[in-house]
Amino acid sequence: MLKKAYLALDLGAESGRAMLVILAGDRLHLREVHRFPNTPCRLPTGLHWDIAGLWGHALEGVRRAVSLAASEKLELVSVGVDTWGVDYGLVGRSGELLGLPYCYRHERNQAAFERTMAAVGADALYEATGSQFMALNTLFQLVAQNDSEPALLRLADRLLFMPDLLHYFLTGERAVESSVASTSQMIDPRTGLWVIPLLERLGLPTQMLGETVPSGTPIAPLLPHVAALVGADSSLRVIAPAAHDTASAVAAVPAGDDTSWCYISSGTWSLLGAELARPCITAAARAIPFTNEGGVAGTIRFLKNITGLWLVQECRRQLERQGGSFEYSTLTELAAAAEPFRTLIDTSHAPFLTPGDMPAKIRAYARASKQPEPVNPGMLVRCCLESLALAYRHTLAQMERVLGRRFDVVHLVGGGSRNRLLNQMAADALGRRVLVGPAEATAIGNGLVQALGAGHVADPSHVRRIVRGSFAPEVLEPRDAAAWDGAYRRFCDLVSETPGENP
Repeated sequence: MLKKAYLALDLGAESGRAMLVILAGDRLHLREVHRFPNTPCRLPTGLHWDIAGLWGHALEGVRRAVSLAASEKLELVSVGVDTWGVDYGLVGRSGELLGLPYCYRHERNQAAFERTMAAVGADALYEATGSQFMALNTLFQLVAQNDSEPALLRLADRLLFMPDLLHYFLTGERAVESSVASTSQMIDPRTGLWVIPLLERLGLPTQMLGETVPSGTPIAPLLPHVAALVGADSSLRVIAPAAHDTASAVAAVPAGDDTSWCYISSGTWSLLGAELARPCITAAARAIPFTNEGGVAGTIRFLKNITGLWLVQECRRQLERQGGSFEYSTLTELAAAAEPFRTLIDTSHAPFLTPGDMPAKIRAYARASKQPEPVNPGMLVRCCLESLALAYRHTLAQMERVLGRRFDVVHLVGGGSRNRLLNQMAADALGRRVLVGPAEATAIGNGLVQALGAGHVADPSHVRRIVRGSFAPEVLEPRDAAAWDGAYRRFCDLVSETPGENP
């Protein structure tokens, strides 16, 4: 009997990978077949994603998967794409892509965010969408687009989020998957429907908003010319996974039903949250704010975005611009040897969210908050990691207060879980047991939700049972409580009064 395999095309904001998720009974293993960088490009109109380059890498990933499946006698069942949220492409009636997708870090979004918040008001916007207020959300991107080039929105037949766009290239079908649509701040999480009256109030066209489909929906077979390019036969089809990468990662959290657990999906962004049966749209949730995004089988991902390893990535990029050459492992070693709690930052400080000379931004923050400036790479990275762990603690305390419950175990998954220093810092800062892994939770969740859609896995609990049976987590216990308590008090002071000096 052939083992079944599902190809997860998992695109993050820094890199992408094509991963075969191979299932034999209730055990799975992974085979990476392709890995590639993903970097936005700056054009005269600002930051855009290189969609043609990503498409080429997607094809190469499928081609390699088809070849490997044939050589190892695997039944390659389906393909599915997950990516980061909020970003999109517009497709016209003829099927043509109307311009290059913008990157969510584009500078134009902030002004659109401020105008929209002033026009609608935070209370009304949160009540309608249950989404956290971030200038990068699709809603504000569309307001910015409507200001700069409104004709594009009116020509669009369908708005497709980044994974939907790649599914369209593969199959010709314009399906919008629900979990990634829920990141847009344009969906009511109680109904799963677009908030059309709100969009019309803002003067936005809505004809391009198609009905969403749930995670695990079979889309279509590969287009004949695509199948020929990758060497596949007509049986290979696309099944939509949880197309938002965090939704796929949460689907693969190896939690049992007998524990009170929450999760951190660690990567360029860190997402800390809990899985709920229904949205939590309250004044307390809005005050933070937490977001309510769609998960598999109608669940809600109640979470908050935290800046994440973007801080370290940007420090590394700047060090390389200045002639240094550092592997992430080397930077982590230098951070481990640096003085603890020397400099802390509010990771949500607005200048930290945009590209450009992160070390200078951190030094400016240190000056403004009357802390010693980090003067070498180890100090910089230790500052980032300790501050990130303290942001986890702050967010967990907020979430427990809003939901009125305690979470005893934290599951830490995703590519960032390979940073063992940050993992231990997280356990220390949180004061909770942290179960680390799997690092490839997003690809695993992607593949197993495809298996769910194909009828080869029974339900979401079965998905998690397979993950628990296939990967042993690393168990980390908290240490140094007094030192972290003192650092947390300093961090809370920073968060309550962010220094005003900008770089």
